[in-house]
Amino acid sequence: MAQTAPTFMQLTKYLLVGGAGLALLAGAQTPPAAPAPVASTTPAAPPAPTGAAAASPTRVLTLEETVKLALEHNLDIQIQRLALPVDRFQIGVTEGAYDPVFKFTANANYSATPSSGFIQGTTIPLNPNIVSTTSYTPDISGTLQSGLTYDISGPLSDSTSPTGTIPGYAHYNTSPGITLRQPLLKNLWIDNPRYQILLNKYQLRVDEAGLRLQIMTTVNNTKAAFFNLIYARDNVQVKDLALKLAQQLLTENRKKVEVGSLAPLDEKQAQSQAASAKADLIAAEQALVAQENVLIGLITDKFSEWSGVRPVPAESLVAVPPELNLQDSLRDGIAKRPDYLQAKLQVESQNITVRYTRNQVFPELDITGSYGRRATDPGFESAINDVTAGNTPYYSAGVFVSIPLGNRAASNNYKAAKETVKQLLAKMKKSELGIVIAIDNDVKTVRSDYERVQATREASAYAKDALDAEQKKLENGKSTSFVVLQLQSNLTSAKSAELRALADFNIAVQQLAFDDGTLLERSHIGVSVK
Repeated sequence: MAQTAPTFMQLTKYLLVGGAGLALLAGAQTPPAAPAPVASTTPAAPPAPTGAAAASPTRVLTLEETVKLALEHNLDIQIQRLALPVDRFQIGVTEGAYDPVFKFTANANYSATPSSGFIQGTTIPLNPNIVSTTSYTPDISGTLQSGLTYDISGPLSDSTSPTGTIPGYAHYNTSPGITLRQPLLKNLWIDNPRYQILLNKYQLRVDEAGLRLQIMTTVNNTKAAFFNLIYARDNVQVKDLALKLAQQLLTENRKKVEVGSLAPLDEKQAQSQAASAKADLIAAEQALVAQENVLIGLITDKFSEWSGVRPVPAESLVAVPPELNLQDSLRDGIAKRPDYLQAKLQVESQNITVRYTRNQVFPELDITGSYGRRATDPGFESAINDVTAGNTPYYSAGVFVSIPLGNRAASNNYKAAKETVKQLLAKMKKSELGIVIAIDNDVKTVRSDYERVQATREASAYAKDALDAEQKKLENGKSTSFVVLQLQSNLTSAKSAELRALADFNIAVQQLAFDDGTLLERSHIGVSVK
């Protein structure tokens, strides 16, 4: 026996099944200890979109899986994470200022000087004076973190004179020693290498906080996109069922017009409603495609892997009564927000600049000293023995003073650094104020969105009752098609508003967790920086 087409009343009831299911699911939830993600954990993906899109392959994703994909493949996180090794290398670069430098030079010199004398009794000049010298100079120099500079050198030369006053004369000269220079004012408690090292270490901490902030931002955006995708898919189903209702009513009105029991105007009104419902469905499907791409852009770094694949949420939206504590959220926000921590680190880093520029205002007052031993012997071993014995030492001590007259550059750098601290403190205070206001707004938004969910749910129920009652009146000839069409439109709008309120509530809960800095904790996500 052939099946008959569903009646208008049956399609109306079908449209309302989703709303009743959502209400029952929400009522079955237990309140959490604090605002947390509120998507059901039971896989209950909504029906696939209609039309050509229904043939596209899909991938069902839970909220947890979606966030995991975002953490693994989101490009913004990858970019921020790559800043950390760069910072560490920069620290190594500046610490390299304290690496000692080894230098070695070797020279061979030959010198022939014309003789000023003659062989006795003749006019024949004596042989020219010839000196051949080979010299070696090893040297190690560097700077200590106290600002002390050192230079350790051990020059050694071997000189021979095969002709001249004393033919065949040879000797070794050596004078190993050390030279030190220690600043007492400028560059004593901080110099440029130490200053750069400290700045780079603070930059690493700033970028570590930036990575945590980017992870939080990505998680927040991903969850919001996930909730919006659930709304978009559910909204397509609402619009699709609304179109079916409008088409069914159009079919019934057309039959009544043909038998003369209904005016042609009623058929035209039903046609208009069906056309509007179809346009709404097309717009909802396009919004769904766009929202799918938003989510895909957050969870992958290779769009080709998702080309033609449609992500399908495995959960449905629910509204759990929130337990809110404004004071706890404010305290958490100031203590845990990475961007506020960044503002504090920038102030601390600028204080290092103040310290450095203040030290540069002082004049240079350095003490210098050197000590070494000399030896000149015909043999290498004897020269080394003389150095070891220390029979011919040399040493020196001195003071170096440099006082810039006026010193305007250093003085103004110091003043500018102090004013910059004030500016950064004002920015930090502004950041704190922004956090406080955002959290206060979030708490109020969560409360109002929860109330909106309840109100839109009631509105859907009332719209259903009104449509049911008017449909019965229409069947009994006591109403018009126009009124039924209007109530049908009201029901569709109420269902869409209910879905939107559910999505907004879930997004608001996540935004509160983001603004008070507890999003990663509530999502059970740990951040390790290596």
